[in-house]
Amino acid sequence: MKRILLITGIISLLFSCSNKNKIPDVSAIKINLNTERFERNLFDTTAVSLPMYIRHLQTDNPAFTNTFLTKILNVDPQWPADTAASYVNGFIKAYRLLYNDVEKKFSDFSTYENEIKFSLQLVKYYFPDYKTPEKIITYIGPPDGFGDILAPEGLLVGLHHHLGKDYPLYKTEMVQQFYPEYISRRFEPDYISINAIKNIATDIYPEKDNDQPLVNQMIEKGKRLFMLQMLLPKTTEPKLIGYTEDQFKDCNAHEAVIWDMFIKNNLLQSIDKNMIKNYVDEGPTTQELGAGSPGNIGSFAGWQIVKKYMQKNTAVTLQQLINTDAETIFREAKYKP
Repeated sequence: MKRILLITGIISLLFSCSNKNKIPDVSAIKINLNTERFERNLFDTTAVSLPMYIRHLQTDNPAFTNTFLTKILNVDPQWPADTAASYVNGFIKAYRLLYNDVEKKFSDFSTYENEIKFSLQLVKYYFPDYKTPEKIITYIGPPDGFGDILAPEGLLVGLHHHLGKDYPLYKTEMVQQFYPEYISRRFEPDYISINAIKNIATDIYPEKDNDQPLVNQMIEKGKRLFMLQMLLPKTTEPKLIGYTEDQFKDCNAHEAVIWDMFIKNNLLQSIDKNMIKNYVDEGPTTQELGAGSPGNIGSFAGWQIVKKYMQKNTAVTLQQLINTDAETIFREAKYKP
């Protein structure tokens, strides 16, 4: 009998946990979304005349072709057509092998399109008035340049940044100079939907360049991470914040130590911008916590504060959360790990 009661208790606990994190049914929310494989058009080997082919691309997709040429490849609009074509042709030749690897890895993009579409349904569920993108445009750019972008043309996905963290090109000095290991380790296929929805979340709730104290900025970062959690409910928390599994596990195990660091060093009310960056921006580590610790530790702590606030205020919507000032969240959360 005791065993039956114990099993029943476990089932009840599991049910309550799953019910607490229940994903809304968004199947009835219509999202128009299609994917355009721009890199296939660009690397088309059947093109006889590159200047003519570029004109064809501009006719077919004028907005993104112009963005790609001028913003991503840095083609000067004042260049003569043959000079621009020669420059683009040089890019195509230099990255033909990269394109071949992208084709092998992403011959079918439907999995990622479906993931993004589901998250966009959740965006409309939580933010009904937000106009979601109707197009995903995949492309290949310089590996030391732009990656995933939200643009007027749609969600731009730089497939050159999603070939897996061990892809040899990512280890080169050229790439590491701009994307060090703590960032390039996220150059995985799984981050396609994460980056796309992170850009959407930032568009809904833009980051502020303000003079608020550290604790306020921590909570602002925490709001955005909580948003991501709701819009990407099937994604693990370490990936949402960009930590490894071990880093995230250690942060949870030492949550009180992390908070104690902020308290004992009187950091929460600091308005020193250079100091604040150490805790709420990307970085390889947090010096005070040792070499194995992740950077961006203030955002992790801010996330825990927001979680605590939302646990106590279950009726608060995502829209209401982002409209709630940091002081209120901090005061009502009564966070003390």
